[in-house]
Amino acid sequence: MGSEKVIEEKKQGQALLTEQIDGNSKKLYIESYGCQMNLNDSEIVASILSKEGFNTTHVMEEADLVLVNTCSIREKAEQTVRKRLEKYNAVKKINPTMKVGVLGCMAERLKAKFLEEEKIVDLVVGPDAYRDLPNLLEEVNAGRDAVNVILSKEETYADVSPVRLNSNGVSAFVSITRGCDNMCTFCVVPFTRGRERSRDPKSILEEINELVSKNYKEITLLGQNVDSYLWYGGGLKKDFKNASDIAKATAVDFAQLLDLAATKFPKIRFRFSTSNPQDMSLDVIHTMSKHPNICKYIHLPVQSGSTTVLQRMNRQHTREEYIELIDNIRRILPDCALSQDMIAGFCGETEEEHKDTLSLMEYVKYDFGFMFAYSERPGTPAAKKMPDDVPNDVKKRRLNEIIQLQQQHGLYRMEQFIGKTVEVLIEGSSKKSDAHWKGRNSQNAVVVFPKGTEKVGDFVQVYIENCTSATLIGKKV
Repeated sequence: MGSEKVIEEKKQGQALLTEQIDGNSKKLYIESYGCQMNLNDSEIVASILSKEGFNTTHVMEEADLVLVNTCSIREKAEQTVRKRLEKYNAVKKINPTMKVGVLGCMAERLKAKFLEEEKIVDLVVGPDAYRDLPNLLEEVNAGRDAVNVILSKEETYADVSPVRLNSNGVSAFVSITRGCDNMCTFCVVPFTRGRERSRDPKSILEEINELVSKNYKEITLLGQNVDSYLWYGGGLKKDFKNASDIAKATAVDFAQLLDLAATKFPKIRFRFSTSNPQDMSLDVIHTMSKHPNICKYIHLPVQSGSTTVLQRMNRQHTREEYIELIDNIRRILPDCALSQDMIAGFCGETEEEHKDTLSLMEYVKYDFGFMFAYSERPGTPAAKKMPDDVPNDVKKRRLNEIIQLQQQHGLYRMEQFIGKTVEVLIEGSSKKSDAHWKGRNSQNAVVVFPKGTEKVGDFVQVYIENCTSATLIGKKV
């Protein structure tokens, strides 16, 4: 499947470890599930709590505070978190002073369940309430349950410098927006993370500058929907229409932010994720073509190749508009890699609509893909209004057809690199062999090559000799 997902899956549920601060006597154990935004949020939480005397630990049994940063996107993620909570509570019997908290997207939805009915946690904190953690911990220590799941219109954590956790020291993520306004009917994000707001570009550039001073080489600008980034002095994206003329005239959109970052830090490689087809302007693609240090890779979720399914999903574009965007990307950035998100078996999906997805994939031939069978999420518009009526075995078969096709296309795209020389940023040793380096090229493909005198964080030119459907194999030039 996609290279990004593979990296993510490895981090699921890993305990975070940060630099230990002398004098901090309390121990924090924190693990994250779900998207990169969640991993990034855990870094913000660790930063806030380090000022409260907490150092992170990998040993749950010795922790004073155990936090799990949760995801609501698919049912499996929720089931995993439930199992983890059972494990924490078993440990609590050995270490009765340990406190357990749930953070993130499940917090809002299941606060009553966790606290009152099942009494399995002491603390429930939503994605916009992390600054309130010190007060909430006081409540818990006084023997009271503590909850704050209020969604904010302002919170972007712009001034909290995330503690980089479990990082390879080479690539880092910088959040530029929070929340989402695109009410896709299958998605729970607008309800768990609130309305969309953007972060002050000044604070973004300052955070990048800090990462550059620590020798990071690659930065991914992160948001639920980065393309709709819009800074006009603060406030929600949907309120932009009421802004003053001067605020509108001096507003910064995503293409301008990308341009600012790439111009100011020419030696840093930039990526961004996730993009939304209806919000992606041609300005962004032109900015990418102008700067060699912006990676030629766009994650462009489509979810379905059928316009009628896209309408039911409340995606704000048609199949034709998506294809037009793809054509424009190919014209302006001929060497750009593309990846998809695809949902098989959404409410009411017919065989014909499924075939539209396959034919769209044939047209685009994505480099990578993240593919799922539809799983209904409580509280979403689809769950309220549409029956989840595609039988499970049909969903599985359709998903399988999508995956098979993606594997063919992935291999086809990888083969195009054979005989070419690509620039690779070394991220570390190859998983399979200590004698090889692993890194990624501009198109986000994983490249493996024999080690020489290079070190982690170096950019090297690699001649590609061979490939699998997910990895390029070559030698340093």
